[in-house]
Amino acid sequence: MKTLQSICAVCLATTLLFSCSSGGQKTEASAVEGQPAGGGQASVKDDDSQKDVVRIAVGSADHTTLVAALKAAQYVDVLANAGPFTVFAPTNAAFDKLPAGTVEGLLKPESKDALRNILEYHVSVGVYKLENLQNGQKINQVNLDNVVIEQKDGKYTVNGANILGTAPASNGIVYVIDAVLLPPTKQ
Repeated sequence: MKTLQSICAVCLATTLLFSCSSGGQKTEASAVEGQPAGGGQASVKDDDSQKDVVRIAVGSADHTTLVAALKAAQYVDVLANAGPFTVFAPTNAAFDKLPAGTVEGLLKPESKDALRNILEYHVSVGVYKLENLQNGQKINQVNLDNVVIEQKDGKYTVNGANILGTAPASNGIVYVIDAVLLPPTKQ
């Protein structure tokens, strides 16, 4: 948890630095819909640079549930910062596989800690490129639990979820996956 707090502190400091010295960058009411104006890195309008991991998700019709979860957990600005991040991004269909009412329950304010734990289990600090992933490789996630990469016949999975595609981002890489990764239960 201290690692996550350190990451959040660095991201907050970076956000403050960028917001205080916008250097003539244009901002709009919100570059990421639903975020407050002047709210941080996600609110900076930049149509010229490569998209960050948040803008990739926002631009995907298959990731609206993930974007709603990021907003509910207040993680949009954190993932819009410099990173680098590897994000395993479940599709809407992946969220639909969860038991009925699970997503709705997680999006409630009183479930914020549980939602954050699940989202943190989908993110690691650093960029893990597909060509460098190895069968049986463990990757430590932001919530301090590991995921396991499997490779068979040229196909990759993370904790059994199929990696359907990749999208390079300005602050890391996004892997589109077909299942929601659920963190191990703490003893």
